[in-house]
Amino acid sequence: MNIQITNINIRYQDGNVAGVQVYFTGNDEERAINLNGYVPLTAEEYVGNEAITELSEIIRQKINEKLNPAE
Repeated sequence: MNIQITNINIRYQDGNVAGVQVYFTGNDEERAINLNGYVPLTAEEYVGNEAITELSEIIRQKINEKLNPAE
């Protein structure tokens, strides 16, 4: 799955990161499956992972968790 981050909205409270919404688009190699939306992250998940490569991996994991919930 190819994931592209399109936008990052950061919510602050008292000068600190309170939460983040990471908007993305994604598709498979054949472009037969398309996904888009946003993944909410906590401040703890975001801080230290601001690099696009790290953020993309977190988003990929979160999408996978949503599509394949643990039983």
